[in-house]
Amino acid sequence: MRTCVTPEGTFVYGIHKPAYRVRNLRSRTRIENLGVDQHGSVVDNEVNYPPDDVEVEQADWIYEIANPLSFRGSTFIGKGWADRSAANPGRIRLVEKAEVSLHRSLEGHGLAPALIDTLPRPLLLGLATSSTDGADLVRLAHISCRLLCDEDGLPMGLYYSDGPAGTPEIIDFELFEAVANNVHLPNEYKIAMVIRPGAQGHSEIMGDYHKSDATHIYEYLRTNSYIGGGHYAANMADDAIRYRIADLTKADIYGLRHLYYQRCYARFADFLAIPLPDPPLSEEELEELRQKIAGHMDLSTAEMASTLWGWNFGFDFSSSGFRLHASHQQIHQQYAMIPNQVEGFSGSSDKSTTYKPYSSGDMIEELITAYRNVHDSSFFNDYIQALETNVRMDGRDDLNRELIVWQDDQVVLFVPKAQTSQWELQLMTRPNNDGGFPGTIIETPTQVRRSLDLGILMAQKALAGLGASMVTTIEYSKRFFSKLTDQPLIYCFLPKLPQSMGAFSEAQLRFINGHYPEDFALVCRQSLREQGLTQE
Repeated sequence: MRTCVTPEGTFVYGIHKPAYRVRNLRSRTRIENLGVDQHGSVVDNEVNYPPDDVEVEQADWIYEIANPLSFRGSTFIGKGWADRSAANPGRIRLVEKAEVSLHRSLEGHGLAPALIDTLPRPLLLGLATSSTDGADLVRLAHISCRLLCDEDGLPMGLYYSDGPAGTPEIIDFELFEAVANNVHLPNEYKIAMVIRPGAQGHSEIMGDYHKSDATHIYEYLRTNSYIGGGHYAANMADDAIRYRIADLTKADIYGLRHLYYQRCYARFADFLAIPLPDPPLSEEELEELRQKIAGHMDLSTAEMASTLWGWNFGFDFSSSGFRLHASHQQIHQQYAMIPNQVEGFSGSSDKSTTYKPYSSGDMIEELITAYRNVHDSSFFNDYIQALETNVRMDGRDDLNRELIVWQDDQVVLFVPKAQTSQWELQLMTRPNNDGGFPGTIIETPTQVRRSLDLGILMAQKALAGLGASMVTTIEYSKRFFSKLTDQPLIYCFLPKLPQSMGAFSEAQLRFINGHYPEDFALVCRQSLREQGLTQE
């Protein structure tokens, strides 16, 4: 089967060593001048028109690694690129963005900042996402919407059409979004435009989390959702603004995840008629409730089959009008529960069958089952052994061979041998004392949940330290009533990089990489150390 994991607990991969001959089928030759070099000599394109067949005696090797998770395709690593990164792992980093201030540029040339108001829309959008000057952004905010200000000119809110329950008067929605999502916009504008409860619509606040004076989170219900049964969003509140991972604390991540656990456990308790403590639930009450749910005779009697959790961190918008990441910048996480079954139809208005809704964790279960049928072995036990005994593909015994970035007794954060995003990380639960893997949040005791939460934070901190500003994170959970004991709970962290947003190769699940995974693990560990985040 297609996976790089073997029953021997190793990784297997292929090496393309290209050497080939290309028959010349060209019918015409058109030699033209391209310009001149620094000495004034003509540069032409004659090299592009070989007179005969081309013999490629030795091109760069290409490593091909099937993804451990077989449904995620294969990764291709160019040896030339990867060798350069191995020689200098520090190059695996995004350049810090430069400061941008159109106000200062205009004033430096004796021009009034009011000139910004006359810029073409693409330039306004570009300035909204790239400026680091609050003065630029305040002006753009006023261009994008009608702000209600006090006598000192500070924003108190927006003007609304059609009364208190009406719609905000947003003049240019994309510009409004781009400005509001810029971390350098003064906080009072962020609050008035998008963060204050109600600013983004009528979504009901159905839960909250408070920890000292620093951490405050709202749980919003999204009733008009593409997910049947609605979904929830745990958003950092207006008195705990978090636009950057650097500002996110352990208390914040524990709070965001607490709301996720609490909501799912509460819904399960309702399905199973288990009494619920008065909200908000403490960590101890949460664990007691989890144990009652886990001890229920048959979880298949519940309406819901699995969880759906995700986090789109970061925002960007191109001046040509393309939204580059589906998120509001203020840190928030979304979650829901997937039903066990829904009514099925075959082209008529009458129900003809039942339909099993999709859950991404089902693909993990299919992989485990297929692997066991082929190899009579446990996939994830073999996978963990391969991680812990990993060997570099380039044969360099003098360089780092570790794929693990951070770990404790409950979870492991690592670089997958075949990355789908060039900077992908994965977080996975470890086997418990009985040898089984916690595969759902119903199977995760308090310490496992805390380790997962901390592992999520460590992944984001490591990536942010390397310059990642847009990261999609997804969860692979098994179904609550699954009989599998060797399917772990998995989180994938998928950064978006400026030069590799995805094209036809990625659409075919062919992922191209310019470094060895071991070298990326090295720079991630260095990133955590530089931030003072030692192993806990």
